[in-house]
Amino acid sequence: MKIEVRQVSHPDAVRAYGTDDLRRHFLIESVFETDEIVLTYSHIDRLVIGGALPATKPLKLSAPTPIGQEFFLAQRELGVINIGGKGRISLDGAVHELATRDCLYIGKGIVDVVFESADKSNPAKFYLLSTPAHAVHLSVLIKPEQANQVQLGDQLTSNKRTIYQYIHPDVCESCQLVMGLTQLAPGNMWNTMPSHTHDRRSEAYLYFDLAADQRIFHMMGEPSETRHLVVANEQAILSPGWSIHSGVGTANYAFIWAMGGDNKSFTDMDMIPISALR
Repeated sequence: MKIEVRQVSHPDAVRAYGTDDLRRHFLIESVFETDEIVLTYSHIDRLVIGGALPATKPLKLSAPTPIGQEFFLAQRELGVINIGGKGRISLDGAVHELATRDCLYIGKGIVDVVFESADKSNPAKFYLLSTPAHAVHLSVLIKPEQANQVQLGDQLTSNKRTIYQYIHPDVCESCQLVMGLTQLAPGNMWNTMPSHTHDRRSEAYLYFDLAADQRIFHMMGEPSETRHLVVANEQAILSPGWSIHSGVGTANYAFIWAMGGDNKSFTDMDMIPISALR
């Protein structure tokens, strides 16, 4: 297992960041590595973001030093979405089979979490997002057809998309974690526009299903002090509560979003008019 720790950046400091500083603080360039669990521990709401890619062997989730517990989920909950081939996750011996785009909510208190692929030639890619937890909730496997599906956007504004709300109060119980997947319709490139912030909770994005030679221009920063990050396929973004989080791609793509903080309401947003962006 590999883990990196990221500190919090004040918005006043971010105004002076150049490209390298922005990427170092907010972009996670390597999420998936073969036969590894790769984690980033962020002091932004103590989110843990990562990937497990079990190609030739099972991978067990342990508790590295930044977690400060005997086992990873002693005081945490975890959301997992598979974006690779078929795989399975064992939770204290109970096995859950995950096809691509299936989601597993894993509750506080599970001791042994083991990731495996069903086919070594087409391994699973498990994207992980963990938040602190104060209570125990049942672990639940959620398939795309069981998620809340919300249609948003318009072809005329290039942001027609389907939102799949997996870990959501209407689908399964969680402490603070909310997690889902957004698929842009063919010919659409913009996500989350008009922009918004939600200072009650922070968010992380994983962009995927993007061709290797294409990129996402992810918009971030205060509405009056915007910045951008150029993001490749299967890279992740940390988005603090004070920052906008929207983007446009050079080609069609999908992304996984996940949030943690004080409010689990998906519609709790402070909307920013497009004309107010600077």
